Amino acid sequence: MLQTAGCFRHASNLEARENIVKDYLQCYIIYRNHFAIQRFKDGLATLNFLTALEQHPTELQDFMCYTEKKLMASNLEQIFRVELSTVGSNRRRDECRISGYLSDYLLDCEEQETAVSLEDVLMFATGLRSLPPAGIQPQPSMEYFSSSQFPTANTCGRLSYADNYEFKSAMEFGIKNSPGFGCI
Repeated sequence: MLQTAGCFRHASNLEARENIVKDYLQCYIIYRNHFAIQRFKDGLATLNFLTALEQHPTELQDFMCYTEKKLMASNLEQIFRVELSTVGSNRRRDECRISGYLSDYLLDCEEQETAVSLEDVLMFATGLRSLPPAGIQPQPSMEYFSSSQFPTANTCGRLSYADNYEFKSAMEFGIKNSPGFGCI
């Protein structure tokens, strides 16, 4: 590898060895990937995106650079579009009550008073380990039904919650006993 990179030479002391390592890393990281980086820059330049990125780097930083943000209960509540029944119906009243249960449950998760974390709830509902910087499109929906005691989620972006009196334990059981879209 050193010979291919043009760094194969005798190291008589520690400084010479460090120079060989430095030259090899430069060759491996910079020169080896130069064409891929140049093609990426050319692709960004096709719609003048590269120019905009160079002129306004802080404006696009949230979309181009990963930053780990602490997941909060309010984040989870905002990502779902809630599908409620007709206003004034008995079902709508029950769904509003369950919405309160869910809000309380998410706050308990945030304060680590449950067996699951907010990340577990996000994984259960969407299959994501963290929220993407640009958000989730299409926005997942949430609906309420009474045919099951436990919450269910599917790949169509629907998260369903059952109406029951043991909401917290049913949520924990449902989330802990789901495979998380096959991700462990």
